[in-house]
Amino acid sequence: MKRLVVLGAGESGVGTAILGKKEGFEVFVSDKGTIADTYKDVLINFEIEWEEQQHSENKILNADVVMKSPGIPDGVPLIQKLHEKGVEVISEIEFASRYTDAQMIGITGSNGKTTTTMLTHHVLKHGGLTINMGGNIGDSFAKQVAEMNTPYYVLEISSFQLDGIINFAPHIAILTNITPDHLDRYDNKFENYIASKFKIAMNQTEEDYFIYDADDEVITTYLEQHPVRSKLLPFSLTRKVENGAYLENENINILIDNNKVIMPTSDLALKGNHNVKNAMAAATVAQLLKIRKTTIRECLENFHGVEHRLENVLKINNVQYINDSKATNVNATFYALDAMKSSTIWIVGGVDKGNDYSELYPLVNEKVKAIICLGVDNSKIINAFGNCVDNITETQSMKEAVNLAYKIAERNDNVLLSPACASFDLFKNYEERGRQFKEAVREL
Repeated sequence: MKRLVVLGAGESGVGTAILGKKEGFEVFVSDKGTIADTYKDVLINFEIEWEEQQHSENKILNADVVMKSPGIPDGVPLIQKLHEKGVEVISEIEFASRYTDAQMIGITGSNGKTTTTMLTHHVLKHGGLTINMGGNIGDSFAKQVAEMNTPYYVLEISSFQLDGIINFAPHIAILTNITPDHLDRYDNKFENYIASKFKIAMNQTEEDYFIYDADDEVITTYLEQHPVRSKLLPFSLTRKVENGAYLENENINILIDNNKVIMPTSDLALKGNHNVKNAMAAATVAQLLKIRKTTIRECLENFHGVEHRLENVLKINNVQYINDSKATNVNATFYALDAMKSSTIWIVGGVDKGNDYSELYPLVNEKVKAIICLGVDNSKIINAFGNCVDNITETQSMKEAVNLAYKIAERNDNVLLSPACASFDLFKNYEERGRQFKEAVREL
């Protein structure tokens, strides 16, 4: 019997353990932290051996295959030892894809991937396909393959998950954009991170499709130097394309083999140029999979977005409070500030991942009247924006930050939580950070 060791007992780890058990592996789950009770109950129910708060090497190094959680860096000694022994170390995406014949749509990018994944799922499901959504979002992909395998999957995939693939090949791959993010995991080399994102197309053939932002110079330059085998379907806001999506007279045009869908951008439920691009990517997939044009249009008109992503919370005294906790990097915050139409009080900060804030200067100068720092160490933010904004204050809790914003805000202002950083210093994750923001706003 082959031995599967799962490192990390979160959603992807426990899902992989369930699938491994079903496929006849001897399974062992090991987590260096504590395992949540809900996941423990599942492991006990499936009679899967597990341990927490340690990694017992004698039970790990004898594995035939290891699935590691995306949170564990490749450089840690345990992973190095496994590599030295020639043990295959893979991600959940790779493991699960070996046990399904489904057509897979894989979506990656520094920003926009959650919205694009949910929007694509929304259109295809309403178009009549039996489709599940997984990866970096919702239920574990592996668990779904084990329990309710469907003919189609749309998967949101992070660079960390792509680092652990060997044969995974989505029929349709989407790359939304590439901006510097997570460089702490890539030896602070942007080119390593770019190569990681492009692994989504690594195993594609001429029968597959690669949808990408043709306005993103990082992507187009890399493609010129490292061509992919799949059929290219670019999308662009600035120029016409022969096959793919483009903007003309405020209309989105989706064109595949002379088959065309046209939709006015004014009808999109989600506002902002970045959402025009997300809609283009999702609609291109729908057009490829022969979803009816009316269905595509209706779905783009009625999809209202993702929690914690430019989410309007409440209007109080004519001040709009906006939760963009999912903005965990500078580029995501750029989109948020760019979408602000009036004077903004900006709540920012957390765990800095090697951020370069300079691209935000023009937007901050134009739109931000006060900055509220919310992090354990805010020195980098204060140094970056000290000359742009007179009013910068530091806070240590969400409640304090929101109360301060309430005092500063005047009629027609926005209060925007868009941290540009990870959340792990004061919060469990960006969802908890966003929920605390919403609670604090509702208590005003």
